[in-house]
Amino acid sequence: MKPARTKTPRKPPVKKGSQTSLKDPVGVYCRVRPLSLPEQECCIEVINNTTVQLHTPEGYRLNRNGDYKETQYSFKQVFGIHTTQKELFDVVANPLVDDLIHGKNGLLFTYGVTGSGKTHTMTGSPREGGLLPRCLDMLFNSIGSFQAKRYVFKSNDRNSMDIQCEVDALLERQKREATPNPKTPSSKRQVDPEFADMINVQEFCKAEEVDEDSVYGVFVSYIEIYNNYIYDLLEEVPFDPIKPKPPQSKLLREDKNHNMYVAGCTEVEVKSTEEAFEVFWRGQKKRRIANTHLNHESSRSHSVFNIKLVQAPLDADGDNVLQEKEQITISQLSLVDLAGSERTNRTKAEGNRLREAGNINQSLMTLRTCMEVLRENQTYGTNKMVPYRDSKLTHLFKNYFDGEGKVRLIVCVNPKAEDYEESLQVMRFAEVTQEVEVARPTDKAMCGLTPGRRYRNQARGGLVGDELLVSEVVLQSFPPLPSCEILDINDERTLPRLVEALEKRHHLRQMMIDEFHKQSITFKALLQEFDNAVLNKENYVQGKLNEKEKVISGQKSEIERLEKKNKTLEYKVEILEKTTTIYEEDKRNLQQELETQNQKLQRQFSDKRRLEARLQGMVTETTMKWEKECERRVAAKQLEMQNKLWVKDEKLKQLKAIVIEPKTERPERPSRERDREKATRRSVSPSPVPNAPPVRLRHRRSRSAGDRWVDHKPASNLQTETVMQPHVPHAITVSVANEKALAKCEKYMLTHQELASDGEIETKLIKGDVYKTRGGGQSVQFTEIETLKQESPTGRKRRSSTGAPAQPDGTESEWTDVETRCSVAVEMRAGSQLGPGYQHHAQPKRKKP
Repeated sequence: MKPARTKTPRKPPVKKGSQTSLKDPVGVYCRVRPLSLPEQECCIEVINNTTVQLHTPEGYRLNRNGDYKETQYSFKQVFGIHTTQKELFDVVANPLVDDLIHGKNGLLFTYGVTGSGKTHTMTGSPREGGLLPRCLDMLFNSIGSFQAKRYVFKSNDRNSMDIQCEVDALLERQKREATPNPKTPSSKRQVDPEFADMINVQEFCKAEEVDEDSVYGVFVSYIEIYNNYIYDLLEEVPFDPIKPKPPQSKLLREDKNHNMYVAGCTEVEVKSTEEAFEVFWRGQKKRRIANTHLNHESSRSHSVFNIKLVQAPLDADGDNVLQEKEQITISQLSLVDLAGSERTNRTKAEGNRLREAGNINQSLMTLRTCMEVLRENQTYGTNKMVPYRDSKLTHLFKNYFDGEGKVRLIVCVNPKAEDYEESLQVMRFAEVTQEVEVARPTDKAMCGLTPGRRYRNQARGGLVGDELLVSEVVLQSFPPLPSCEILDINDERTLPRLVEALEKRHHLRQMMIDEFHKQSITFKALLQEFDNAVLNKENYVQGKLNEKEKVISGQKSEIERLEKKNKTLEYKVEILEKTTTIYEEDKRNLQQELETQNQKLQRQFSDKRRLEARLQGMVTETTMKWEKECERRVAAKQLEMQNKLWVKDEKLKQLKAIVIEPKTERPERPSRERDREKATRRSVSPSPVPNAPPVRLRHRRSRSAGDRWVDHKPASNLQTETVMQPHVPHAITVSVANEKALAKCEKYMLTHQELASDGEIETKLIKGDVYKTRGGGQSVQFTEIETLKQESPTGRKRRSSTGAPAQPDGTESEWTDVETRCSVAVEMRAGSQLGPGYQHHAQPKRKKP
């Protein structure tokens, strides 16, 4: 008797990916398809059963050395152009189906460019079935006699299974039979001739060591990932010719064991290979297939066909399924046919085809990125986050790479030269993937029930048959008849012995008939009792069925209510999605406008800073220029004033020498002249004339009378009533400088008044040239300053002769003030040796103001 293999719940309490668990690398296989035309150029060569070589075809770039580049890639096994589907299945998929039957998960990818044979490898062709029908055939060959009745296992839409009793399963079967659905698979239906040749597998394949004390249920589902959305290919949507509803995308969820699954995905229970492949073929017709430049039937979506095997042990008697949900073991095999990866310029894709190709390449790039991060974490001991969530494809299968089951990858390549660059990228992805290690799944513990429970009842049935055989022998064991041959006419003993034997046989027969009648009466009573029991059982079952019908009707009404609510929520979600799209579009537009305004402000700010720097430089240059000009003019003015002071000092010295000459040396003048001189001596302040005519003011003519001037006279200036007044003919007189006046003139003059150190008003004429700037305005560059100063002749006090110091020679000074002395002073003789700064008569040099 074989030992039983009972199962525990799917998720062990030990965390996946622990340090103690063993790891296996991802199995990567390569399959090379034959060329479509014999004369095509080939760029891939099979070296041996584990190595292929890529060489650069004619017309491509040479490498640095000038030779064609050749690169070799190694795989777990390489399948050449003569490999059959059976050979590929035995090596790659057979171990995965065996693990599936023994409660372990598996994942099988087909990866490659469009036209490399991925779909042929997975699905097959007439008279040459692919991996998918062969996996189904091996599975049902192994568990065919151990399958549970339909609807004993029931999905609860949370990625787990419930067990129904025989009554509930029978009720559901009757309900499904009462409302037949032509699209529901059935083992009694005839196989569709469209795919009959694909599932007609000649080679019989079966797994070893199948647990005979368990019952099995097979559920299949079929989804596609299109434009990063998940669609259920088995979902039945009622057709509305007026307003057809588009298919609704599904969401990914995480169950209580942290496994990812597609929420609301249709799972169909199948009982044979024909049923399962019929379900697959029905979904295959809904898959996105478009005509591209590379392949007329190119798959534009990733397809995932899930085979879920539910296993539950029999009870202790071996008659029914053990009604314990914890003892259910669920294993799953996912067969993934990836969409073709190629450049869009080769597919000549436009519009929707171009968007599809972009999403396909994006999801495959995310898969490659996940492989690279996993390899880096395992190689260098880092703990980078693997970007599973960037794509629905990688997010759905993240559990497999975290140690949920075996992972196998079949790289399909087309050796033609046109696919060289795409094949090179595929080889690099395969090289990265086979370096990733996946934790090995742990074996499940046994449930502890006695093995051999299934065949124990069959043995009891054989014993009952033997008892019936024995009773039959007993009934036929009558006494043997004596010899009936009469040899003598006077023989009187033979006939009496025969009569006696016949009487005994008759008596025994009568006794057995009586016994039979008694037993028949007893059996009739037992039959009557059994009929009553059956009737009671039927009444009980009918009552249970009525109760279940009520529960089902209540659940149906609840389901209808929830469906209505779901439709309402879906409508609201659709409205919210549209609103979100509108808001996101507005947000993007506003962000673009904000960025444009920011860039404009930045440019204006940069222009302003450059202008400020330029103006600052111009101001600094002009300031330095005018400072130098002012210093030069101040120095010239100081020199001029020194010369004037020197002249005045010399005049005063000569006047002093004349005044203080000894009286004895002076010639005697007649008294008449002295009296006349006294009489005609002028006073210091002549008396005003009462009716004198007004003095006409003299105007000082500007040196640049030919130019147009702006005469800027601020309103705060005072009239000095002096004779010398600045006057520019045809000038524009303004109180405040403005751009309009500057635009009409070439010269500029500002009249500035200020108080001098002696309290008198000093008028300065600041002159400049008007220039036009690049911006269209005007600027003034100052060139010279003229100073007009007003002095009063009575401003200084008259020095008294009594207070004057005595001269060295004892004479007294007779001169009164500067004006009087200057009026009688003589001009300095030509050729005088005196000059500025020369000390004369012990008079100190006048300091610079």
